[in-house]
Amino acid sequence: MELRRQGKDLVGCCPFHEDRTPSLVVSPAKNLWHCLGACQAGGSVIDWVMRTEGVSFRHAVELLRDGTVPSSAVDGRRAVRSTVSKLPSPLERTADDRELLERVVGFYHQTLKESSEALGYLERRGLVHAELVERFRLGFANRTLGYRFPAKNRQAGAELRGALQRLGVLRESGHEHLSGSLVIPVEGRDGTVVQLYGRKVRDDLRAGTAAHLYLPGPRRGVFNHQALTAAAGEVIVCESLIDALTFWAHGHRHVTAAYGADGFTDEHHAALTQAGVERVLIAYDAEDADKIKGRSSADVLLILGFTGRTEMIHRDDLVLGGE
Repeated sequence: MELRRQGKDLVGCCPFHEDRTPSLVVSPAKNLWHCLGACQAGGSVIDWVMRTEGVSFRHAVELLRDGTVPSSAVDGRRAVRSTVSKLPSPLERTADDRELLERVVGFYHQTLKESSEALGYLERRGLVHAELVERFRLGFANRTLGYRFPAKNRQAGAELRGALQRLGVLRESGHEHLSGSLVIPVEGRDGTVVQLYGRKVRDDLRAGTAAHLYLPGPRRGVFNHQALTAAAGEVIVCESLIDALTFWAHGHRHVTAAYGADGFTDEHHAALTQAGVERVLIAYDAEDADKIKGRSSADVLLILGFTGRTEMIHRDDLVLGGE
């Protein structure tokens, strides 16, 4: 567009309607623009990108944050949209499932470090720790991953979306499964990511919205697997991964987590046995801990599938955690 200076502003022909006399006013000092002609369009830089690129508010913000120069042509009032992603993709369509999950974890990890919303949630949960975010590659899913794919009507875009839907990262609708969640990756014994856990960071969720999410399918992996072998025969088993992070942040590094009150798996049992663990401290929420306490010791051992010593502890005896 050709703009010329007029006082403190810039003026030019509006691209959103047939404009023969310059009616578009751009005010750099206010970071605003407005058409004084037929269409009366106007707004901020974000509104301009939304209109010229034909994208959503969040997508426009991502384009601006990435420093991408808008490139779509504007034909009258309609943006001519490209089917090629305007943002660089962190994923390759030729990557196998293992590599795709690793790349998704990396993207979510970088997103968390740049998100005041996600960092604020960690602070509210008492999880501000110099090593925690990097050690466990914590991430944040904020619906921006899909902006980096080619359109689904292109082969590359269809293949990427199909692969991520198969893994459960995307739902059949194309939306991110863990959207709005703190993301905690869980690794298998070989150190590769085999599961993603998501915890919604907002409390004002619609009724019926699940606050805790996993990738579809059987629960796989053992959180903080590496610490079990260095636990000197004792391990803390929390009910949730958030609780385990809280213990870790407070210096109790020999900690792992089940997948909920009834989520102690054969893989957990095998990991404890192979690590030579002799004593398990069960740190569940008070409500679930009391339910287990009401059963006999034999029942507790049966629930855990563990033949060593077990002992119930209340989480707040060691740390002050939330739900």
